[in-house]
Amino acid sequence: MTTVTISIDSRQVEAEHNATLLSVFKANDILINQICGGQGMCASCHFFVVDGADALTPPTVQEQMTFQFTNIERPGARLACQTRVTGNGVAIELPKGTFVESEQDLAQEIGKRAKQTLIHPMTGEVLVEAGKLVMRSAVEKMKESSNKFAANFSIN
Repeated sequence: MTTVTISIDSRQVEAEHNATLLSVFKANDILINQICGGQGMCASCHFFVVDGADALTPPTVQEQMTFQFTNIERPGARLACQTRVTGNGVAIELPKGTFVESEQDLAQEIGKRAKQTLIHPMTGEVLVEAGKLVMRSAVEKMKESSNKFAANFSIN
């Protein structure tokens, strides 16, 4: 078994050559969403490549399709379930914030300041930045994004 070293949020971990980053996260107790069960149908397991993109497999067709329906604006976004590590020197960052579980959970926070950045669970879209007031428009934004995403992908 050949292993490679990667950096996840500045933490060095060993990974099996050609392992998906989702399996690397699981093996190292790094919590990450996987709403679609790791099939590349949502963006809940997204991360950002900071360095070493050439030591990762190229984006799959499924991954490219999924990113067409997200509002993730930061460059270097990839899906952990679709990306395999093939060499050393990879440095990645996980999204900063917390994924909102449901529209009802977000609605309960209306009128409060977000303690962390609130992120849409499927699209990875930032709904409310940390320190900002949660407003009804954020719930509408979440609902709109969910409906648009559901129209393009069937997630059970």
